[in-house]
Amino acid sequence: MKNSKQVLILIVGCLFFGGVIGWSLKPGNVAEEEFAHSHSADTEYTCSMHPQIRQGEPGSCPICGMALTPVQTHSQESDSPYQLKMTPSAVALANIATTAVTSGTYSPQFTLTGKIQPDETRRASIASNFSGRIDKLYATFAGQVVKKGDRLASIYAPELVSAQKELLEAAKIKSDNPTLYQAARNKLTQWRLTSSQIDKLESSAEVQHSFDVFADVSGVVTAKNVAEGDFVTRGAVMFEMVDLQKVWVLLDVYENDLSHVKVGDKVTFTANAYPGQTFEGRVLFIDPALDAQSRTVKVRVEAANPSSVLKPEMFVSAVLEAGSGDVGTSLVIPKSSVLWTGAKSVVYVQVGNQDEPAFEMREVALGASFGDQIAVNSGLQLGEKVVSSGAFAVDGAAQLSGNYSMMNRPKTLDVGAEVRSAFEKILGIYFELKNHLVDSHAESAGLSASSLHKAIEHIDKEKLDDKDRQVWDELSQSLMHHAHHIAQVSDIKQQRAAFQPLSDQLIQLVEKVGSDQLVYKQYCPMADQDKGAYWLSEEKAVRNPYFGESMLKCGEVKESFQKKS
Repeated sequence: MKNSKQVLILIVGCLFFGGVIGWSLKPGNVAEEEFAHSHSADTEYTCSMHPQIRQGEPGSCPICGMALTPVQTHSQESDSPYQLKMTPSAVALANIATTAVTSGTYSPQFTLTGKIQPDETRRASIASNFSGRIDKLYATFAGQVVKKGDRLASIYAPELVSAQKELLEAAKIKSDNPTLYQAARNKLTQWRLTSSQIDKLESSAEVQHSFDVFADVSGVVTAKNVAEGDFVTRGAVMFEMVDLQKVWVLLDVYENDLSHVKVGDKVTFTANAYPGQTFEGRVLFIDPALDAQSRTVKVRVEAANPSSVLKPEMFVSAVLEAGSGDVGTSLVIPKSSVLWTGAKSVVYVQVGNQDEPAFEMREVALGASFGDQIAVNSGLQLGEKVVSSGAFAVDGAAQLSGNYSMMNRPKTLDVGAEVRSAFEKILGIYFELKNHLVDSHAESAGLSASSLHKAIEHIDKEKLDDKDRQVWDELSQSLMHHAHHIAQVSDIKQQRAAFQPLSDQLIQLVEKVGSDQLVYKQYCPMADQDKGAYWLSEEKAVRNPYFGESMLKCGEVKESFQKKS
């Protein structure tokens, strides 16, 4: 019995120490498993069209077949709805690449659409110069190509038969009565018979009953208005023709781009019927009227068409190169960076780093395009990096994460130009106040606060609708209260304490109304007794108003508000 207990104790001891030794020999594997588990928990894959589809690995949507987009579940949350944080693996799987914003000199190019139209100045109508019955048609169908001088029809004209008989009789006595003879010839010219035709009638000495109608111009018959046997009156239009050796290309130019387009600008275009073949033309005319529905203006381009390959109503894609006078310098980004939503489009700006990728949605006002790049009028700064590959994947991930996205952008108050101008004045005075606190100038800060109070008070609320007026009343009362307090105290610490709620209220206003300049929302974690505090700045470099010189560079940029138009 004693021996059995000893054996049992020995077995249990061996198992225990074996487990300890095994666990100690493989710590890396356990850590790797824990890392792999936590890593996989960070990322899910879902469909931007069907967000109910979620799975833990890449694949295709079982409903629509689109590639699933990686999104983060909980470990990559952001404080700002404008910003999306992603894991490095999600960035790699989505093939996201960035490109720096550069400054470039460019000649604007516009990609336009339009269609071929006949040159209206090269249209012609062939009318009958005399009344009669059509005996024979030689131009028998629309689309027939004829040359100038070709015979189009023969008409039996009783009036011409009588006039011809008079000519033959007058010709017999022309030496005795030349005036009568000349009058007979002149009578025939009233029906637009040429001198050679009249000479031929006279020399034949026989009465001709049918008279030919000839083409005055070369071109294509676009309409045949008569048939053999019809009786036509003098002046009746028998044929309509157009010369297609030159054609017009009518292009649609948006009103935002119209200032760059001038008569004489070069245009290259392609037609779907001739892939790979390029045609050229010049801007001939700019329509003086704007289409109220499409907000476009028709621009007329004249193009040579010697082979008649360009047919009326063909659709074309064109690139218009603005004249040398429009060469300018602007910030430039790849077209692939832009998610197009109209006048205001969206790009994603890199705000994280390689280990902690993050991207901020930014509305931008675009300028002219040229090649595969496009100018940016506002919303970006030189050197910032924008997503140039995978922008749609980032936007889809932002949408599915509940952040602002191309389809879910923040709403702003719709204020008029006068109110916006007054608000910009308020923001400018706020920046003065902030800079005085940075420099620890209490007296100057008080004066700026007093000016700020007056500027807020003088906003004309009658320019706002009822809803916007209610929002403004709530914000303005708090703004004026804190501005008044800063103006009344002379202690820099008390001013800085009141500056914090003032800044919070102004940040809300910037979020709702926007700004005509790029504004940075900055944050110091040590302000307000280590609780942290925000402020707005007109520059990206951090200059702390809560500590001044003692901790001048303490803080970071949390968010930026792009320029609003």
